[in-house]
Amino acid sequence: MPESYNHLKSNEQSNCIEHIFEDEELLAIILRTSFNKEGIDFFTPSNFSQQLGYMKRCKGYKIQPHIHNEVERTINYTQEVLFIKKGMVRVDFYKTDKTYMRSKVLYTGDVILLSFGGHGFEMLEDSEVIEVKQGPFAGSIDKSRFEFVSQNKIIIEK
Repeated sequence: MPESYNHLKSNEQSNCIEHIFEDEELLAIILRTSFNKEGIDFFTPSNFSQQLGYMKRCKGYKIQPHIHNEVERTINYTQEVLFIKKGMVRVDFYKTDKTYMRSKVLYTGDVILLSFGGHGFEMLEDSEVIEVKQGPFAGSIDKSRFEFVSQNKIIIEK
């Protein structure tokens, strides 16, 4: 992990949180379904336009009612969070120049935040995926599509 992201290490619990980098740029954060920690924890840098957190509270814990205030924000890139509700999904990671890097497999209950770089997916089993990202969708200018990596070049990183 690049030094500029060392503050994220305090959140890591064994291999339950994985960070995917292209040099110094954080491409993705994978939160495995086995992650378990008391309290609340956020895994994203505070400057990300999409924040990923985890909360574990005991029965009876209360969160004070609140309203989120109108705050103008500038969003330059779409960041998305995928929750694997069911199945097994391979995520292929690409550099910003569309060069394939490596792949990871996500399982039922895993969550991934995709922040920068490119990505593609293959459903390895019948799968259900919930996606959350900023809107509104910008149509054809929202993304640039490119060719899949060939099957014989796939490197699944454990």
